Amino acid sequence: MKILITGIHGFVGSNLVRALSPEHTIYGLDIVSPEKEGVEKTYSWDELDKGLLPEVDAIINLAGKAHDTKNQAKADIYFKVNTELTKRIYDYFLTSSAQKFIQFSSVKAAADSVKGDFVDETMEPAPKGPYGESKIAAERYIQEHIAKQTYILRPCMIHGLGNKGNLNLLFGVVCRGIPWPLGAFENQRTFMSIDNLTFIIQGLLTKEIESGIYHVNDDEPVSTNELIEVICQVMDKKVRVWHINRKLMGVFACIGDVLHLPLNSERLRKLTENYISDNRKIKNALGITKMPIRAKEGLRRTILSFKDK
Repeated sequence: MKILITGIHGFVGSNLVRALSPEHTIYGLDIVSPEKEGVEKTYSWDELDKGLLPEVDAIINLAGKAHDTKNQAKADIYFKVNTELTKRIYDYFLTSSAQKFIQFSSVKAAADSVKGDFVDETMEPAPKGPYGESKIAAERYIQEHIAKQTYILRPCMIHGLGNKGNLNLLFGVVCRGIPWPLGAFENQRTFMSIDNLTFIIQGLLTKEIESGIYHVNDDEPVSTNELIEVICQVMDKKVRVWHINRKLMGVFACIGDVLHLPLNSERLRKLTENYISDNRKIKNALGITKMPIRAKEGLRRTILSFKDK
């Protein structure tokens, strides 16, 4: 197949190029256009508007503004990138010869926090904040104009080779021997390993799958305590998890609210809440009962890539 990937030079795009380029012809669309092994050519958004892109069979839209966990990004930036660029590329898809479109959204488009046991495709979206709101706005535009085979993917936190973000920060904390003080909170979260993600993408490209919204993530949720254990095992470090009383940690967080300390009530909630996503719909669509890579094995591979780096 001939495949166009927007945001191709990012973390996910680079991994998709490695996975797909041996069997497919890959073109890129990005704000930067350095030469990249496995990519025929990377085009600019101006070239898109001028109709200079080659005809392709499928488009994968990764272009987007990532979630700023420090809340320093201005709200309009999310909508300019996550919503408006999606409109431009989907409009192009509708007039092109491409027959498949894969949109990368986020579970944050469904909910910022989980009310109940898990989030899935049947719940009414209730995003909170400009990141999730810009993602759901892009989803709704696509759904209003949907044609041909269109898939909207809502991944949990994606990790793998070249990973950036909170997992790297936790890795740094563990490697420095700093104890994790929130061991009393057995929160459960689902992750998305890059290997399972590329498996899903390959399935959507090669199989006749019904258009729609799909939550994509590893099968098993993993607690932060278990994640720290995985990091320690890979790095041959002693597990340092402190089980400080939860109420006492709540008091510390309230003090942080007043004194503007790193640990405050909102950060404590984010670090300790459950966030489980249900991936049964995508597995049923692909005709499988489980993802090829177990959650902890995927995390182990990612931590090994940190260690090698």
